[in-house]
Amino acid sequence: MLEFDLTSLKPIIVAHFPGLAPARFSLLPKGWHSTAVDVDNTWVFKFPRGADAEAALRTEASLLAALRPHVAMPVPELSLIEGPPLFSRHRKLKGEQLTAARYAHLPEAARRRLAAALARFYADLHALDEARMKAAGAAPLRPWRDADDIGRKIWPLLPASLRSYAERTLMAWQRLEPDPYGIIYGFFDGHGWNMAFDNEAQRLNGVYDFADSGLGQLHQDFIYSNFIARDLTSRVIADYERITGKLLDRERIALLTAVHRLWELAEVADDPTHIALMLRHVVEWAQD
Repeated sequence: MLEFDLTSLKPIIVAHFPGLAPARFSLLPKGWHSTAVDVDNTWVFKFPRGADAEAALRTEASLLAALRPHVAMPVPELSLIEGPPLFSRHRKLKGEQLTAARYAHLPEAARRRLAAALARFYADLHALDEARMKAAGAAPLRPWRDADDIGRKIWPLLPASLRSYAERTLMAWQRLEPDPYGIIYGFFDGHGWNMAFDNEAQRLNGVYDFADSGLGQLHQDFIYSNFIARDLTSRVIADYERITGKLLDRERIALLTAVHRLWELAEVADDPTHIALMLRHVVEWAQD
């Protein structure tokens, strides 16, 4: 079985791309589906771990090929190398992850540029033809657990001070009507960990990781930037409304953000290594 470390992955890359033999190789932070190798800060090679991850990588490559000509935002251009093993190559989008701390130090002009770029990105994605994206492999998002199941999973993990908040949130979600704008193809992963942000130029150079993109409710696509800042999400919404003419429900987006964080906590309830992080996300949103 292939070991997902530099010792085993570098020879595979060099066998296909011998010109890279003298380059600098390093592992990128571990993703959910794949192990990624950075080569000279120029190329990224992704090696899927298992059959499900291989299918996800093929779908991501197909989706990116379908959407890339229609979005202003730079996104990766994935080339698949059949191997064996199967892996992908793309030119790296230069930049760092956009954290809440980095955003907090951005001046007003940089915040405006960032919000405008993200709003245009979402407008471009949401305008894509649903049938075309389905043909490229887009599928409905994996549904969240229902409210009762989330409640049961998270109850033992919540401090007493958050239990009434969680109950109110889940009850409000149960009463929520279907999205008035229906189903669109969207990114559904627009947090700062998937952004290539140029800190020196204070500009977004692109977004990546479309493995979780798919068909879902329009308002949900706006919840993930809240991991960076409420201020950013508010600006993106306002610019998106100006571009598209669609009026978004800010309370709905806030509620979906809260539910998403409770759902993520429920997802890791049996995995002690991730509980503290997901609980922190719940607490941060509840207290913000």
